[in-house]
Amino acid sequence: MRDLNYELKQLCRRNRDGSYATQRDRERVLDLVANQLHDLGYRHLAAASLKPKHVEGLVERWQAEGLAVGTIKNRMSELRWWAEKIGKQNVIARDNDHYGIGNRQYVTNVSKARQMTGGDLARITDPYTAMSLRLQAAFGLRRGESIKIRPEWADRGDTLALKDTWTKGGRAREIPIRNAEQRQVLDEAKALAGRGSLIPAERSYVEQLRRFE
Repeated sequence: MRDLNYELKQLCRRNRDGSYATQRDRERVLDLVANQLHDLGYRHLAAASLKPKHVEGLVERWQAEGLAVGTIKNRMSELRWWAEKIGKQNVIARDNDHYGIGNRQYVTNVSKARQMTGGDLARITDPYTAMSLRLQAAFGLRRGESIKIRPEWADRGDTLALKDTWTKGGRAREIPIRNAEQRQVLDEAKALAGRGSLIPAERSYVEQLRRFE
């Protein structure tokens, strides 16, 4: 194991921030980052060696790979966590726009060039489908996540927790609840779903997915 991989693993294990799933995902991302920095030609790095050029090199690579904006933002969050733990927060710009990282595009299952509007939602008669779309818009959920989610279970107060069985790639994740609009949508989803998911009791997931489509 390279020194940087080892030191980042130890950094994660000394600082167990977040849920078990969050810790596990962070360790995986930082292990990937260490490998990619090595591939970019940065050899013999230590955890305390993080510099702006390393961040910029990683972002350029991720953008060249065509990664989704959300994926890049999630990786940037872990880089900021790393920088904070070594006392070098200023190594990374606070605003992702500094690196040319754009905004997430939500509700992409309808059209990659279009977002749902209030008028669009008003024409949807199935309340479960409408609520799934509202959760997509509020939290950036994927289609499957917005259908399978059990809002009451997922609500952790200041975060929305997604089980690995709901997510693409089978990786559990957490999304911060940052504003009153997100809180309102989540509360309404909980009222609609009760203790269940946004799949009506009389339908299977496949049946609800077909209705959604």
